[in-house]
Amino acid sequence: MSDVTLIMNAVAQSDAQATSQLLPVVYDELRRIARKHMREERGEHTLQATALVHEAYLRLVGDMPVQWNSRGRFYAAASEAMRRILIEHARRKKALRNGGGLAQASVEDDLPVVTKQFHTPDEILDINDALDRFAQQAPEKADLVKLLYFAGLSLDEAAASLGISRVTAHRHWIFARAWLHRAVHGTLTTRG
Repeated sequence: MSDVTLIMNAVAQSDAQATSQLLPVVYDELRRIARKHMREERGEHTLQATALVHEAYLRLVGDMPVQWNSRGRFYAAASEAMRRILIEHARRKKALRNGGGLAQASVEDDLPVVTKQFHTPDEILDINDALDRFAQQAPEKADLVKLLYFAGLSLDEAAASLGISRVTAHRHWIFARAWLHRAVHGTLTTRG
């Protein structure tokens, strides 16, 4: 077990000293993940990468009842926390902007749904809704999508984090892209 994993496990045991030790160790990687998330947002986004890192970290440390058995799992959870923060932010902005009215969502046909850069809060919410539905049907495949897209892991890293082979991860990724593409184009043409 690595030093980072030991610190994470100490944090899970409510060790206050470990909490202060963990952030400096994981901060650079959390910033990289946050910058990746922010690159996919509109240019005039009001949330900054630093704020995203800090909010996600506070959520993770505050909700740390589990033993983290690997850095990959921790970073995947951090990426998921960042995704949820951005979703909440998009929902708040949408509610303020137009009172939650209907809006058309578009995803280019020639791009896999999860690699398209988001330009509006509506598109972010459509992708999130589709991914949440997909997670109910195929949780392991949805976890793979989150690791590849939101955490920025390679296929090999994501496969190792999930404890599956690269071949299985590749099959899951092909299936997930097709499912999400069909979900967005077939059933998520408008938000309600």
